[in-house]
Amino acid sequence: MKIIAVGMNYAAHNKELHHTLELTEPTIFMKSDSSLLKDGKPFFIPDFSSEIHYETELVVKIDRLGKNIAERFAHRYYSEVTVGIDFTARDLQRRLREQGLPWEISKAFDNSAAIGTFIPLEEAGNINQLSFHLDINGKTVQQGNTADMLFPVDKIIAYVSRFFTLKIGDLIYTGTPVGVGPVSIGDHLEGYLGERKLLDFHVR
Repeated sequence: MKIIAVGMNYAAHNKELHHTLELTEPTIFMKSDSSLLKDGKPFFIPDFSSEIHYETELVVKIDRLGKNIAERFAHRYYSEVTVGIDFTARDLQRRLREQGLPWEISKAFDNSAAIGTFIPLEEAGNINQLSFHLDINGKTVQQGNTADMLFPVDKIIAYVSRFFTLKIGDLIYTGTPVGVGPVSIGDHLEGYLGERKLLDFHVR
């Protein structure tokens, strides 16, 4: 199982983090299989960072083997979606970027990919018009809609499949909208797709 993630896929978020790149194709990075945090288990803040940020995202699960998938056929390769959190050690990422070094360790550390309960796409709605949001301690802190993606899901799948064979069970984190921020010990995170809560866990 691979966890494939898309960076800088919402213009307002890019501005939020002061990214000025004019993107012509998706920005891809990977998370390790040990990054997955599921079943409502708590997220423990690691000792190597003092600035862990949440990034709420729509997550797509691949359910068919594919390579070099044409964009017009990409919709055939997934049928379930959920919301997830791409946890980022922002202080570590910032330092590595400033040094021009790879920053995988700030993104792919253990339990950095929280995942909610998957639901059939037919229940969720149009993949290109899905709203989602994150509540922390009962207050909405981040919300987005897939309509605002720079690169929609089918384009992401077509692009990624040029480089990696997609396998059943692979997860694609599709990018985060504006509104990222830090988490603290004791926080209660709840992720919603529309008004349906699919993610619920605590920070320890």
